[in-house]
Amino acid sequence: MEDICRYALGVAEPQASYAEVKAERLSLNEFVIKNGKPEVSGFDKSFGISVRVLVGGAMGFASTNNLERVNVRAVVERACAMARGASPLIKHPISLSSEEPHPSVSYVVKQREPLADVGPEEKLEALLGVQAALPPSTTLAGSYMELYDSVTEKYYVNSEGSSISSSIPRIGFFGFVTVAAQDHSAQAMLQKGAAMGWEAMRAWDLPSYVASEVSTLDTVLRTGAKAPEGPMDVICGPEVTGIASHESCGHPYEADRILGCEAAQAGESFVSPSMLGTRIGSELVTLVDDPTLPDSYGYYLYDDEGVQARRRELIKGGVINEFLHNRETASQLGLASNGSARCNQYNREPIVRMANTYVEAGEWSRDEIIEETRRGVLINSFTEWNIDDRRYNQRYVSREAYYIEDGELRHPLKRAVLEVTTPTFWSSVDAVADDVAFFAGNCGKGEPMQGIPVFMGGPSLRLHAIRLGVGA
Repeated sequence: MEDICRYALGVAEPQASYAEVKAERLSLNEFVIKNGKPEVSGFDKSFGISVRVLVGGAMGFASTNNLERVNVRAVVERACAMARGASPLIKHPISLSSEEPHPSVSYVVKQREPLADVGPEEKLEALLGVQAALPPSTTLAGSYMELYDSVTEKYYVNSEGSSISSSIPRIGFFGFVTVAAQDHSAQAMLQKGAAMGWEAMRAWDLPSYVASEVSTLDTVLRTGAKAPEGPMDVICGPEVTGIASHESCGHPYEADRILGCEAAQAGESFVSPSMLGTRIGSELVTLVDDPTLPDSYGYYLYDDEGVQARRRELIKGGVINEFLHNRETASQLGLASNGSARCNQYNREPIVRMANTYVEAGEWSRDEIIEETRRGVLINSFTEWNIDDRRYNQRYVSREAYYIEDGELRHPLKRAVLEVTTPTFWSSVDAVADDVAFFAGNCGKGEPMQGIPVFMGGPSLRLHAIRLGVGA
């Protein structure tokens, strides 16, 4: 990997004001069952390199999985020619933020139980065990379950002197189940993920986790009452806090969205650069994106532009504090990159992405928040979410919810609807618990689409005097 990357860099440097080369080797396994029956599994291996150059203020990018030197040279020439051809056409030349080079960095996520040591039979057996544990008393209208694991090895080098290698294993589970009862149905989308080895499966205890969620769906369908409407306190469980963090803070704080670069692909942002330092939420809200969390699904220590990753405080004490940047957007705003450039495979260009986005813990316990709520609703998890392309208006429909009266949980509720603007959501927070939990996801963005592993999460928190909407 290192030899071919340095060869490509040597070809690019005389032609470009900046050049970077990355080699990536991916090994991926995937197992699927539908309605309890195994489907076609996937076993994929790929290896390739990408080249990105800056010539005359324009960027060129090219990639290949043919690593013969004559072909690698041709790919470098193609990237340089692309940039030279675009240079006369651009109104605003691209520049990159000045960053410290990292001349010799190597990091590996260690696996206590290496994924390569677990055979396909054991992996499929584990997935079938989840299906077998589903409660027989429920009517399962349909189920889809997927278990996947991968190891990604990268070597990155650039013309500024950085040389970074990494190896990150990931394992994930995705389940989609539909339960029927009382002439109605309800669905749950369940996901787990980590940068770990097979030991993650033992920590997750998937049979118990999925069986519990299926039982909850059945209970809500059979005994849930119509959700109340009108102003009241709403307690969001960690799963709801997590999706709100990701959708209404993480995405609109991506600097490429803010600067209009993502408008045609993924939408815009209601946030502008001038809003840095302005209050958008309660002083109890600190919202973070941190790629360096050990074992996390969105884990990395250096991004795909060779910038060292760090904790990013997007909202600090209710005030907009920081955006997510790559080197190009950081340069446009006169800042340093905060290591947010990611791509999902060697033949995709790195763009601004989240990693692990969450609200920090508060000083309350969850029970204390419930006890201090006279009339309200606890939305513990969601079955549906919607948000507009500027990330301003958002809507969440409950999967598991309960009515609260005089500080006690009463009966389950069907389809409680939280519909609110982003500033109202965060400014209404009047209590934050200490029960931070994380939920895995694969975040989509870009053209062509790039799915990136992320965490989203936080603690339970209370929104004061929020008007609940009408469920279907």
